[in-house]
Amino acid sequence: MVGELRYREFRVPLGPGLHAYPDELIRQRVGHDGHPEYQIRWLILRRGDDGEGGSNQVDCKAEHILLWMSNDEIYANCHKMLGEDGQVIGPSQETAGEAGALDKSVLGEMETDVKSLIQRALRQLEECEGTIPPAPLLHTVHVLSAYASIEPLTGVFKDPRVLDLLMHMLSSPDYQIRWSAGRMIQALASHDAGTRTQILLSLSQQEAIEKHLDFDSRCALLALFAQATLSEHPMSFEGIQLPQVPGRLLFSLVKRYLHVTSLLDQLNDSAVEPGAQSSTPEELSGERGRLELEFSMAMGTLISELVQAMRWDWASSRQGPSARPSCSIFQPRLADGGPGHPPAQALPSLRRSRRFRPRSEFASGNTYALYVRDALQPGMRVRMLDDYEEISAGDEGEFRQSNNGVPPVQVLWESTGRTYWVHWHMLEILGFEEDIEDVVEADEYQGAAVSGAVGVALPSWRWKPMAELYAVPCVLPEDEDAEESEHLSQAEWWELLFFIKKLDGPDHQEVLQILQENLDGEILDDEILAELAVPMELAQDLLLALPQRLDDSALRDLLNCHVYRKYGLEALAGQLAYPSLLEAQAQPQESADAARVEAKEAPTQCPNTPLQHLVEGYGLAGKIFLDLEQALSSEGPRESEVKPLLLQLQRQPQPFLTLMRSLDTPVANKALHLAVLRILMRLVDFPEALLLPWHEAMDACMACLRSPDTDREVLQELILFLHHLASVSRDYAVVLNQLGARDAISKALEKHLGKLELAQELRDMVFKCEKHAHLYRKLTTNILGGCIQMVLGQIEDHRRTHRPINIPFFDVFLRYLCQGSSVEVKEDKCWEKVEVSSNPHRASKLTDRNPKTYWESSGSTGSHYITLHMQQGVLVRQLALLVAGEDSSYMPARVVVFGGDSATSLNTELNSVNVMPSASRVVLLENLNRFWPVIQIRVKRCQQGGIDTRIRGLEVLGPKPTFWPVFREQLCRHTRLFYMVRAQAWSQDIAEDRRSLLHLSSRLNGALRQEQNFADRFLPDSEAARALGKTCWEALVSPLVQNITSPDEDGVSPLGWLLDQYLECREAAHNPQSRAAAFSSRVRRLTHLLVHVEPCETAPPVVAAPRPSENRSHDWSSLATRGLPGSIMRNLTRCWRAVVEEQVSSFLTSHWRDDDFVPRYCEHFSNLQKSSSELFGPRAAFLLALQNGCAGALLKLPFLRAAHVSEQFARHIDQRIQGSRIGGARGMEMLAQLQRCLETVLIFSGLEIATTFEHYYQHYMADRLLSVGSSWLEGAVLEQIGPCFPNRLPQQMLRSLSTSEELQRQFHVYQLQRLDQELLKLEDTEKKIQVGAGEGGRGHERGTGEEAELEAGAALAAGAGEEAAEEEDENEDLYYEGAMPEVSVLVLSPRCWPTASICHTLNPRTCLPAYLRGTLNRYSNFYNKSQSYPALEQAPQRRLQWTWLGRAELQFGDQTLHVSTMQMWLLLHLNELKAVSVESLLALSGLSPDMLNQAVGPLTSSRGPLDLHETKDAPGGVLKIRDGSEEPRPRRGNVWLIPAQTYLKAEDEEGRNLEKRRNLLNCLIVRILKAHGDEGLHVDQLVCRVLEAWQKGPCPPRGLVSSLGRGSTCSSADVLSCVLHLLGKGTVRRQDDRPQMLSYAVPVTVMEPHTESLNPGSSGPNPPLTFHTLQIRSRGVPYASCTSTQSFSTFR
Repeated sequence: MVGELRYREFRVPLGPGLHAYPDELIRQRVGHDGHPEYQIRWLILRRGDDGEGGSNQVDCKAEHILLWMSNDEIYANCHKMLGEDGQVIGPSQETAGEAGALDKSVLGEMETDVKSLIQRALRQLEECEGTIPPAPLLHTVHVLSAYASIEPLTGVFKDPRVLDLLMHMLSSPDYQIRWSAGRMIQALASHDAGTRTQILLSLSQQEAIEKHLDFDSRCALLALFAQATLSEHPMSFEGIQLPQVPGRLLFSLVKRYLHVTSLLDQLNDSAVEPGAQSSTPEELSGERGRLELEFSMAMGTLISELVQAMRWDWASSRQGPSARPSCSIFQPRLADGGPGHPPAQALPSLRRSRRFRPRSEFASGNTYALYVRDALQPGMRVRMLDDYEEISAGDEGEFRQSNNGVPPVQVLWESTGRTYWVHWHMLEILGFEEDIEDVVEADEYQGAAVSGAVGVALPSWRWKPMAELYAVPCVLPEDEDAEESEHLSQAEWWELLFFIKKLDGPDHQEVLQILQENLDGEILDDEILAELAVPMELAQDLLLALPQRLDDSALRDLLNCHVYRKYGLEALAGQLAYPSLLEAQAQPQESADAARVEAKEAPTQCPNTPLQHLVEGYGLAGKIFLDLEQALSSEGPRESEVKPLLLQLQRQPQPFLTLMRSLDTPVANKALHLAVLRILMRLVDFPEALLLPWHEAMDACMACLRSPDTDREVLQELILFLHHLASVSRDYAVVLNQLGARDAISKALEKHLGKLELAQELRDMVFKCEKHAHLYRKLTTNILGGCIQMVLGQIEDHRRTHRPINIPFFDVFLRYLCQGSSVEVKEDKCWEKVEVSSNPHRASKLTDRNPKTYWESSGSTGSHYITLHMQQGVLVRQLALLVAGEDSSYMPARVVVFGGDSATSLNTELNSVNVMPSASRVVLLENLNRFWPVIQIRVKRCQQGGIDTRIRGLEVLGPKPTFWPVFREQLCRHTRLFYMVRAQAWSQDIAEDRRSLLHLSSRLNGALRQEQNFADRFLPDSEAARALGKTCWEALVSPLVQNITSPDEDGVSPLGWLLDQYLECREAAHNPQSRAAAFSSRVRRLTHLLVHVEPCETAPPVVAAPRPSENRSHDWSSLATRGLPGSIMRNLTRCWRAVVEEQVSSFLTSHWRDDDFVPRYCEHFSNLQKSSSELFGPRAAFLLALQNGCAGALLKLPFLRAAHVSEQFARHIDQRIQGSRIGGARGMEMLAQLQRCLETVLIFSGLEIATTFEHYYQHYMADRLLSVGSSWLEGAVLEQIGPCFPNRLPQQMLRSLSTSEELQRQFHVYQLQRLDQELLKLEDTEKKIQVGAGEGGRGHERGTGEEAELEAGAALAAGAGEEAAEEEDENEDLYYEGAMPEVSVLVLSPRCWPTASICHTLNPRTCLPAYLRGTLNRYSNFYNKSQSYPALEQAPQRRLQWTWLGRAELQFGDQTLHVSTMQMWLLLHLNELKAVSVESLLALSGLSPDMLNQAVGPLTSSRGPLDLHETKDAPGGVLKIRDGSEEPRPRRGNVWLIPAQTYLKAEDEEGRNLEKRRNLLNCLIVRILKAHGDEGLHVDQLVCRVLEAWQKGPCPPRGLVSSLGRGSTCSSADVLSCVLHLLGKGTVRRQDDRPQMLSYAVPVTVMEPHTESLNPGSSGPNPPLTFHTLQIRSRGVPYASCTSTQSFSTFR
């Protein structure tokens, strides 16, 4: 199932070592659909490394997830929360009487006492105003605290007078009273979280509570809140530097947070009691709508204040919110455009080589490295494939040289402009410019890289349909109504309403007036405002009116919100009345930069006041600086002038922050610093000034305090100001503690010898706030963690209800949480380049992370430096040098770090460090809060007075950790739990009713579309969106696919059943109006959704080949899943394979005996292919699964049935090849049928059936080649189905034919040479006759003839050698007077041609005429000479044996007869005789009657030239030439009389012999593997031992091989075929670590032979035999008989 079921409880895996366990039912409510929902607490369990339970499991009750679940989800996941009747057990509610063991009468008396004590305490508190609190008051409060710790009395303390008492006590100036109030609050809050939250909320909502609380009282409440929320939201932000938030702002955040949690509880409890019949649904809906609006507004306020407290709005001041391009979050981003994808022109073009191979085509990195080393030449272009030190992946350069160093390759890189050394395997060769081609679409390059590893024949893994309907898993949303598209959505309107509610009275009424004027004067109350449908034009008018009415903080929120970015920019187009946010935020930095620039200039143009630079840098708004200075610099501060300026600064605090940040300017601005400090010192005296954001610019004060060059007078004024500020508000003492002011003050005191006024007091004051600083940090963590949990809860509610999220700034909060997800700078990529003072060729040693290498300078003392050019915007978290004490005088002793905007302006000293001789790592900089474009490290002095220096390494750590990793973990954890619970519930529905699987497509589509829309709306960048998509896919789709593809007790999975139904109704689905069409459409939508590409890394690592299947050694799954997703694709392909296997098995069982079995099987296979394309697209994984399914069905067939199937396929191919010779439309149809059959036959490759298929195909191919000759089609067929022949015998047959043709050409040259020799002898003889004194010419010719006859007769009589006889026969037809026929001899090897029977032997001396015998004898002589090798005289020589196989063309009158060699001999025999009996032919030829009758049949048919007459004297009949005079018209043209093809039967003796051979080999394999035990045997050794046992014995018993007949031969391919068979049966298994090792697995029944034994064979191998046939062609004019009796003339 989806998760893990232990102890009848469902455990959901959340990550490595993490599981979620349903622990407790918290509450119950009625959902939006009217069904009950239950909130379940899921505990997070951590598991030990061993993965087992027991002692290694730790229940972390502090870590939990609250999840709302439906009835079905609880039924499927939470078994212990179900009663005996199967219903959910509601939350337990204990009464007060059950919780406490007090009697009612006693409880009543105690309640009376509490009420009287409350009244007494209030009276005593009023009496002690301004005096020391009396002891009775403290005793009364102590007794009240004791009563408060009793839980049954909790209700009494909810009296409003208790809150008044606590407020008076907390605002008392006496510490003991405040401490007693804290004791009482802690006693009340000790019962449960609800009471604690209620007390805190009640106290925080008191009017002007901040005015009544001092620092200690506020800290007491904050400590209580920190304790209350510590266990509720345990979230760690370790390593993330949180901002310094003062207590006043923290208390405000606590109030907002408590208010939001209270409203959220009210929302959850508003429909807890569904039985409340008194309220109508309309009233309940209205009340819930009011609560939702109030909650959204409160949540927006909390997010706004939290963003400002965390300073996120200022951190991103220089970059506006970037919109993420809309693309699918469930698949890797594609390069080409289309719906949901960015345009193609935005992507960089790729370049690739036309000649050189990419790295993906190599099996290992070492092989590729060798290839690059051998192919790369100087001047070639290369591309970097991996990140390596200074060089990034994708950088291009020119190869220069290589050597034997490490790394060995030098390349001139374009990115750096200089050479850098890398490794061979990191480079991709592009070649010279003429070898490089531009690739427009990036996905073509990626597809080639993926498919290159598996072969070019496979289609692309990514399927992009033409219709683009299923290009992404989410169906495009429905078209919006035109009326709705013209109005703001509810979320957009509520976000705009948030700013309207922020306005003060007059401004608020003006905006409402604008609304009423545009809405026909309708009276607007809160309920109507929440449900307004606001047109876009009205929204733009409001956005024009709001900015001038909002303060600076609210204006920043408005400019950052979604509704302003969507509609406000259009409304403000062309209007410059309001500055943009970027301009407003850039002004302070520009003013500070201006101050720095002015400080460098000569003081010749000195302004009137030091603040004049700030006024000029800030523009018109900077006039407030001069006004403030003038109002504060008079003899007595004029409050009437200062307070309006302070109120203006509260609304727009930017000038104030600029004033404070001017302290972080060069030390030359002494006058400016003193003027600013005097202004700030006087501002602290005004209570209104304490509301300014001092904490946001306190880091500028710390920078001035830490700077070693700060003037003493400025430093004294700074300490006085900080002491005064911390004395007035201790919150800022806490802030100084968080900023590390204690150490900075100590260093300043040490530098100035303690002569700094109030410095010691300030340090002590800061030190005393240590525990408060810890409290503030904990509070900040708890509030942020609580807000993140509420945001995750809203996302979950959005998933469950499919309702929009209407919270203002929800996207802003998520954007800041996700910052750093996509722009994360690696440690070695913080800098662009590194420069050194000398020896630049060794600068790379600084960053190679090798402590044994170093950079050594060369120069004078103090002139050595290292310059870092930083990446834009990178804040250095840590900068360190690596040194070594062993360098002695080369080791640095004093290092100074400078920063600047360029290499020529390095004037700001950042730090100076003295290096100890024992140091190894020297930290130079830490946690910089400003970006320095250039940082220079200067070595001022070396140890022992050394001149040059050595630096072992340089470490630069980039930006500080962001919130993204923490938020990603929480987001993925909640998302995974939600969807895995839902997947389990859906799987339970499918298990109970398979028909519900038809609704899975709509369910999945809705869930995935919702996540897609959420990501497009709220998630800022691609990595965050892909993380969400990947989690959803893994948690929802992967478990569902696993469950619906898992077989049940009957061995059928739900998806398999659905696919079976689809295949059955496929024909009926062609009618679009039928139910079958609707059913098929649902199935296709589901499968298209499920096969959508899983999320993965853009550049996955090379994955090792998966372990081969144990039950199918021919499995193609390793090829199909290489580079593909694992879980979903593997389960889907496995299910499809099982469906195909069942379909094909059923077909084979029903139709294997049919005459048209092969055409029907091909049609069935084609239908399965079409169905696969319809369901899954043309994906290679499913095409291979289809082949595996067909192969699995074939493997289930018994041997004889499988042999019958293979024989039918071989017969069908033979018939189609011969039928294609007809030509025309019929021939083209035969070729099409042949092609379909060949596609089906390809499945035989690697199967056992391939052996029998090769056997039958070899027989039919041999008959076809010898009867009709070879053609191009034979080679084309073998090229396509070549892997189906394990012994490759058909391929060898074609090679044998080509070799025979080459011999025939050589023989033709040989004949011409012999003829030339004979003619030369005749010429010599004539010359001798002319010179001699003999008789006349005629007598000489006769004598010569007689002499020749005598020589011949002597040779025959004397029985001279074989060579003499052959020479006589050779000369027999040299002077043949007729038309000399053309004879072609085919020399065929018996190793590949099935011609081993002796009954086919031909004796040319007795069966062929003399003019043919001479040609054959000369060919024999030629062949013997060509096969004789002097060096191999002892080896057995090849010998020729003539057979009856072959064909001939004879001329019979006007007819050309195409006959076999046997028919040619018979017809030529009738040239001499008028009639021939069949009995004499049998005696003359030695053939069997069946073979002779097969040849005679076509000759005596209606088309043949012979008649067969039955006579009593001749038992077989007499053959005569048919009288042509009786024919109505003379016959002409070509007549085909070659006997028809004879097809074998798998059920005959030959088929049984093949089965017996297979069983014998199985026995040998099993016995050999049994003898080797568990160690097993290598497959190559196994094959050798089996072949040796087959040839020599001693077991199986002797004599068995002889009974196999032609099946007695055995090859290595036969042995491997049997090994595959045994692997499929499970008898033999592969070892996991070494797949080539085979061992015996389990005992099975192997068909053993019973009667015959294996013959060990003869003592030695027989000489190889070479069978040959003849092919006779004519060189002359056909012979025409001049007599009435026609004769046969052989001419081919």
